[in-house]
Amino acid sequence: MTNFDYDLFVIGAGSGGVRAARIAATHGARVGIAEEFRYGGTCVIRGCVPKKLFVYASKFTEEFANADGYGWSLNGTPTFDFGKLVENKDKEITRLEGIYRRNLDNTGVELHDSRAVIEGPNSVRLLSTGQLITAERILVAVGATPNVDAGMIGCEHAITSNEAFHLSELPKRIVVVGGGYIAVEFAGIFNGMGSQTTLLYRGEEILRGFDMDLRTNLHEQMEEKGITVKTKSTISSIVKHEGGLTVTTHAGEVIEADQVLYAIGRRPNTAGLGLEEAGVELDKVGAIVVTPQSQSSVPSIFAVGDVTNRANLTPVAIREGHAFADSTYGKKEWHVDHSLIPTAVFSQPEIGTAGLTQEEAEARFDNIDVYTSSFRPMKNTLSGKPGKMFLKMLVNADNDKILGVHIMGPDSGELIQIIGVTLTMGATKADYDRTIAVHPTAAEELVTMREPSERIRKN
Repeated sequence: MTNFDYDLFVIGAGSGGVRAARIAATHGARVGIAEEFRYGGTCVIRGCVPKKLFVYASKFTEEFANADGYGWSLNGTPTFDFGKLVENKDKEITRLEGIYRRNLDNTGVELHDSRAVIEGPNSVRLLSTGQLITAERILVAVGATPNVDAGMIGCEHAITSNEAFHLSELPKRIVVVGGGYIAVEFAGIFNGMGSQTTLLYRGEEILRGFDMDLRTNLHEQMEEKGITVKTKSTISSIVKHEGGLTVTTHAGEVIEADQVLYAIGRRPNTAGLGLEEAGVELDKVGAIVVTPQSQSSVPSIFAVGDVTNRANLTPVAIREGHAFADSTYGKKEWHVDHSLIPTAVFSQPEIGTAGLTQEEAEARFDNIDVYTSSFRPMKNTLSGKPGKMFLKMLVNADNDKILGVHIMGPDSGELIQIIGVTLTMGATKADYDRTIAVHPTAAEELVTMREPSERIRKN
């Protein structure tokens, strides 16, 4: 077959799929895209964007508490209308979806509001109409979906992050299950909004994969803010009754709640997509196995974003989609380097991290200098509120190159973006040392740390 309906057909209109479709179209390709739900994908519709809006909402309680130390007196007790927040969030999401649709349309991409399944190396069927569409290349960008412990008694009474954004009322008591970034973020959100919040995690410490100092510091500060954090704890059953939910752990502890939110990870959204029938190789968790160029085991089928389970972050999916389109249709061959990805966790306090953790650095290098600084943020001095800023820098002692930077405290997500630029450029500790500090800021600590808090030497 040489006459195709499209040069490229994209399944999934999330961040990665939309970017790939738009860039391919600007390079002159005939592009179609199918989306079964709403344009914008997980990030815009039920992920990063609504979550950040909820984070903003949840921080006002702390701002109100800090106000008195700065001379502000609030008349009466502030009230919170959760329903209004949800309503305003929905309006913003609708606005953003409209932008996604218009941007695709403006670049000449043809939109199909339908679930699409693969029927062969060059064919896709739209389930809404039964139409068979052919394409020289197919790009799968369907993302991932939340996991729930399907074997648990009463699992049908639990919600995930998808449903958390559409609750009809704010739960007075909530149990959040999980210890990753989504779990700690939602624990902070509901605690800040006034819910009695318990976080249950099966592991030894929350935020597995992050630097251990960040993990232990966040755990401590979450508890200071009133969140009950229980590690090495899992749920055996959830029983629904007139007064709410009764949660029983495997250790026999009973917790009463109004909602149980599972945030125990996400799985690639590949079920029922026709991939295996088409010969596409999947790994043990259902992710599409791809080359650095995002090509699957079937030469005409590609995949980007969370469905590949490489680095499950929106900016990574966008970069992968852009690289695929540039390389395939724009004569600009490149692929994404996944070795250094700056990341923010919108926990409370916030986290920003780039480069290696101390555990990773020690496994790869013999001689490391560790610089740390911990102090009360200036904003808390007049209010007297608890909470500390924490900064950590890992340096290869053999060549002075910075291996990783980890920050916890206000605006850490904003800070880590520019720090990620410096690490990508190969910055050294000497580069930071000769940079003039901006005073008074928390970030100035990064250029004023002179003596290592720890020297690790293997030879």
